[in-house]
Amino acid sequence: MKVHLFSQCIVDMFYPQVGIAAVEVLERLGCEIVLPKKQVCCGQPLINSGYVQASKASIKNTIEAFEDAEIIVSLSGSCAFAIRDEYHHFLKDQPEWLARAEKLSGKIYEFTEFI
Repeated sequence: MKVHLFSQCIVDMFYPQVGIAAVEVLERLGCEIVLPKKQVCCGQPLINSGYVQASKASIKNTIEAFEDAEIIVSLSGSCAFAIRDEYHHFLKDQPEWLARAEKLSGKIYEFTEFI
């Protein structure tokens, strides 16, 4: 099974050993891991800080980076929640992006939820 791993900006910058361990676990479970080069922050820290407009570039980038995935595994529950349950609130005035976000929301799982 092919799994797109959303490793999060915090894991990427400060805790790379967490990402490495997650890949090892998923591979032991028979998953083929894909790390989209385009992935960066999902925008959730900006959203939580009240910078919704500023977060839209990160939101759209995340959608573009993962929209071709069948399964996305996130190493952060709060990032998975933002993608699955919050993106549609912030894109409701942009129908094309809203549709893309809603499609993405059905594909993402937090790491422990997935395993």
